[in-house]
Order: sequence, then structure tokens, then C-alpha cells
Amino acid sequence: MYRNSPERPGVVLAAAAVAQFVFALDMSVVNVALPAIRTALGFAPLDLSWVVHVYALFFGGLLLLGGCACDLYGRRRMFLLGLAVFGVCSLAGGLAQAPWQLIAARAGQGVGAAAAAPAALALLTTTFAEGPGRVRALGVWSAVNAAGGALGVLAGGLLTEYAGWRWVMLINLPFVAFASALVLAGVPSEAAPARRERLDVPGAVLASGGVGLLVLAVVRTDAQGWGSPATWGTLAAAGVLLSGFVFAESRASAPLLRLGLLRSRWVAGANVLVFLAAAGQFAAFYFVSLYMQQVLGMGAAATGAAFLPFSAGLVAGTVVATRITAARAARASLVPGSLLAAAGLAWFACISPGGSFLADVLGPSLVTSIGAGLVLAPVAAAATTGIARHEAGMASGLMNSSRQLGGSIGLAVLATVAAHRTGTDTSPAALNDGYALALAVAAGLFVIAAVVAVVVLPRGRTGAAHPQMPAPATRQADKQLEGTAS
Repeated sequence: MYRNSPERPGVVLAAAAVAQFVFALDMSVVNVALPAIRTALGFAPLDLSWVVHVYALFFGGLLLLGGCACDLYGRRRMFLLGLAVFGVCSLAGGLAQAPWQLIAARAGQGVGAAAAAPAALALLTTTFAEGPGRVRALGVWSAVNAAGGALGVLAGGLLTEYAGWRWVMLINLPFVAFASALVLAGVPSEAAPARRERLDVPGAVLASGGVGLLVLAVVRTDAQGWGSPATWGTLAAAGVLLSGFVFAESRASAPLLRLGLLRSRWVAGANVLVFLAAAGQFAAFYFVSLYMQQVLGMGAAATGAAFLPFSAGLVAGTVVATRITAARAARASLVPGSLLAAAGLAWFACISPGGSFLADVLGPSLVTSIGAGLVLAPVAAAATTGIARHEAGMASGLMNSSRQLGGSIGLAVLATVAAHRTGTDTSPAALNDGYALALAVAAGLFVIAAVVAVVVLPRGRTGAAHPQMPAPATRQADKQLEGTAS
């Protein structure tokens, strides 16, 4: 049984938030530095994208395995192990002298994040009981996650321009050290289970291979194209492995993903929602950043600074969503948030080659980010509603997988949409048209998310207490968080 510490739920929340911040930061901080990395290490143009893609490939492909491992071997243990791997590989990336060294380091970062991210979320869901306390805790976690992704663009620009590209990797080290210290100080060791189940190796191989091939097929479309035999062959192989995974899990005694979990409308609906929201949010970061640099001619540091309003809007949206979700149904935040984000992205789609930050970026940044914040905060609570303690890691790994796959696959598809519209013309006007079309499609994803929230999610309040979840410590954790929030 998990031995919780009633005196330090705030430390658990801080550790999970810091870790999630650095994982989200790492998703976006490298993007702005890619031109400098190419020059410094001599990357071939087609190979440079793997600095981003290999992280997504390993992170997304191993999240289910990481979630299952933290249920079997301990959330605290997997959290610390994942942070250690992530930190060592961040240092190796900052010291890389050749392209293959940086790509290997980015793969290692993905492995570490896949172990630590579901463990961090599982620690939150087992520390705070379902209800308003958990909603507030997950609201903080979501706000920090959203801010990390947005501030990564700012940090990447400033570090690249004033400190050098290596610091986009080395900046992770103090965050990793701080999160590890918090875990060691505030998260007690877990008792060994009386009967430890064996890790579902066949399921792990099939899931990791299937998800990895799916991500690989999509992210390679920038070079291979959607109609190429290589793309369709990789997609077919991914389909075979994922079908085998479903069959294997239906017969496994200790499955990597219990398929019955997906019969919950909370779990199924929340995972579809987070997939769509991540695709839309990543598109906003990516295409608006390219618009400011390649169409408006802004520098890396100025582009990063221009994302500060976006970061502020995300945080504001999650704060409001946390209050709404704690008092009412999740749909009360998810539906208007999805529609608001869709409106903001549709406004973004009106960008013009002769535009400016004030005319074309500031207004839609605020609308989109507030809407995205209203979605991202309650969706984490919805995805863990009704989950038994011993499956917290499984549910956390599933939600993180949906978020990661949504961002990676959605962005790759939208990048193809933009490239198809642009064609071979690289003039600012042609690039503007491609980015505008991709942002318009991203707006449609948030409209679909609103429909999913209405049709799939239950009408009741998020987090009605589950009989298997409460523990004496969680009540005190809720009271402490309520005092902090007030």
C-alpha cells in the first residue's frame, strides 16, 4: 500500500509541477535554436528535423510502458530514475560535438521523460482524493505544463541569441536537480507489493513499436510525402503492431493497458479531447513562431518575447477553469474553452504578409491561449476520474500518450497541409498562405473537441469520489491545497 505523507502534499505537487514544466519546456525550447544547431554541428537539412522528432518518437512510444512500470515498481522510484536519465542526456546533448551525439541525447531525453511524466501525474492522483482538491492540484499541474510549452519558445530565443544553442539543453539541469530534491524530501518510499506482477513484455513491445512506427511515419512525411510507399508501409506496420497490442492486452493477466479502462466515458472522452487540444496548441506555437520569423522578419529573441501574452493567457485560462471545474461539471469549462480556442485560431488564420505583432498576433494569442487553458486544466482531472489507485500510472501514461501523440501527429499533418498550399514558392506571401491554412484547420480541431465534450463526457461533476481512492492523507492534502489556493 502507498505510504503517503500527510504533512507534505504541497511538496508532491511542486515536484510534479517542476518536472512537467521542464518536459513541456523541452518540447519547444529546441525549435528556435535549430538554425544555430545546424550551423554549429553541420547537420544536413533533412536530418535537422530529427533533433525534434526523435524526442517525440521515444517519449510518445514509451509512455504506456512508463505508466505501467510506475504502477509495478513504484511511482517515486520511476520518477527519480526518469529524472536522472533525462538530466544526464540533457548534459550529453549540451556537450554534443557531432549530429549523431545530439540525436542520441534527445532519444535518451525521451526515454527519461516517458518514465517520469506518468509517475509525476500518478503521484498527484494518489496524493489528492477525487473532488475539488484533486481538480485544484491538477489545475496547477496543467497551468505549469502549459506555461512550460509557451515559455520554451521565449527561453529558446533568448538562450540562442545571447548564450548559445547549447544552453537550450543545459537549462534542464537545474530544474531536474530541483525536482529530484523535492521528491527525495517530500515523497516517501513505497512498500514493496506483497505479490509483484510481471511486466507485460509482449504488450510493451507491441505498444512501443506500434506507437513509435506511427509517429515515425507521420513525422517523416516532410521528406517522404503522404503518398510514398515508405509512408504507407510504415503506417501499415504500425497498424499491425497496434492490432496485435489490443489482442494481447485482451488476454494478458497484468496488461499494460486494461482495455476496460477505455469503456469509461471520462477516460475515453478526455483522451480524445487532449489529443485534439494538443494538436491545436502545438500548431499555434509552431506556425505563429514561423510566421513571426519568416514572414514578419522578427529575430529569435523578439519572437520568444512575443509569446509572453500567450503564456499569460494559458495560465489565466487554467486558473479560471480550475475554479469552474471544482464547482461544476467539466463540460462547463471544456465546451466554451474549445470554442474560444477555435475562434482564436480562426482569427490567427487571417494573418497577412504585411501584418504586425499588434495587428495579427497579440489579439488572437490572448483568445487562443485563454481558450486552450480552459480546456487543458479540466481534461487532466477528467482523464483520472474513477481510476483505482493501482491503475493511476496506467491512466496517467495513457493521457500523456494522447497529449504527446496529438502534438506530434497533429503538427506533422498540419505541416503537410501548409507545405501543400505553399508548394515550391518560399516567398513571404506563399509561406503566409500555408501557415494561415494550417491554423484554420487547427481551429476545426478545437470545434471537434467541443463536440466530443458535449457528446462523450458525462454530465456529472468531475471527480466524484471513487470508493477505491480515498485515504486519510488525501483529506489533509485537499485542505492544505485549499488553504494555499485561498
